[in-house]
Amino acid sequence: MSDTTVIPVGAEYEITIGHGLLADVSAALPPAARKVLVVHPPTLSAQAAELRERLLADGGREVLLAEIPDAEAGKRIEVAAFCWQIMGQADFTRTDAVVGFGGGAVTDLAGFVAASWLRGVEIVQVPTTVLGMVDAAVGGKTGVNTAEGKNLVGAFWAPRAVICDLDLLATLSENEVLAGFAEVVKAGFIRYPEILDLIEADPARVVDVTSPEFRRCVELAIRMKADVVSADFREAGEREILNYGHTLGHAIEHAERYRWRHGAAISVGMMFAAEVSRLAGRLSDEAVDRHRRVLQMLGLPTTYRAGAWATLLATMKRDKKTRGDMLRFIVLDDVAKPTVLQAPDESLLFAAYQEVGAEDEGRIIRTGR
Repeated sequence: MSDTTVIPVGAEYEITIGHGLLADVSAALPPAARKVLVVHPPTLSAQAAELRERLLADGGREVLLAEIPDAEAGKRIEVAAFCWQIMGQADFTRTDAVVGFGGGAVTDLAGFVAASWLRGVEIVQVPTTVLGMVDAAVGGKTGVNTAEGKNLVGAFWAPRAVICDLDLLATLSENEVLAGFAEVVKAGFIRYPEILDLIEADPARVVDVTSPEFRRCVELAIRMKADVVSADFREAGEREILNYGHTLGHAIEHAERYRWRHGAAISVGMMFAAEVSRLAGRLSDEAVDRHRRVLQMLGLPTTYRAGAWATLLATMKRDKKTRGDMLRFIVLDDVAKPTVLQAPDESLLFAAYQEVGAEDEGRIIRTGR
């Protein structure tokens, strides 16, 4: 494997994966950009300052930093307004640009800021977490959360480039890596079973960010999303398969007021979707058991509070994947064979939830947050 991998997203942009790539951010920006806003979390203040110096050294640019709250706390309209204020006071024009430098929540927010400023300026995404690299920064979906649910306000806005510098993962905690790995597992179940094989062979090596197995899984997950997004940028068809596990997962995040990590919630959501698939007569018991085995091998949760069903169902009915009042779920006919299940009977959904409901939430809280 060469040190740098380039994955195109149609003819729109490229995702570059490798080591020591921060030096490439400047070249990825539009040549006409004279002002650049770098959006970053507090935990990356030192690295953002270093990135700013790199961008300044390239000559003639004004580079501003916007430090925003970490994780889901940063995905609020008030935070977007803070970024717009900086851009307005600095007289950002349509030829200027934004850099999203952080995890998935940061790149979501930065993308929304870029999509909405003057109805759209260029953005370069530089994800610094596993979740950001394999999911949030890749597909051009941007947005913020509201009191009513996750990502209900947003825009489709393709980045100019996505730069995945694997060196940025070196300081991540094990829990942070695992939180992002749920989306990698999703890619295994809906497109590339090789990911599942690698996890089952040696889960410890797969989550070691220095191992070739880790890089292989990450690149497969990115390639899967790039291929799907290339074919269906605005989620009119095939892109819906990327929502596997997300309908219930987003409802859990909302119920937990985003104290659960995204990956933990999606892990439970995938387990639920597998049970829905089985009860709908589509998926074998063996494939459902494989979900549970793979997720538990990684230490990801597969159950949630037994008494939470009514609250979760109400939230799912407000989900952006719903059509009118008709719930839609991505389910599996088999591993790597996703499809849509439209308007399932609520009794089937309730029965599936009984398979993931647990009275004791203690273990889930420790592994999920």
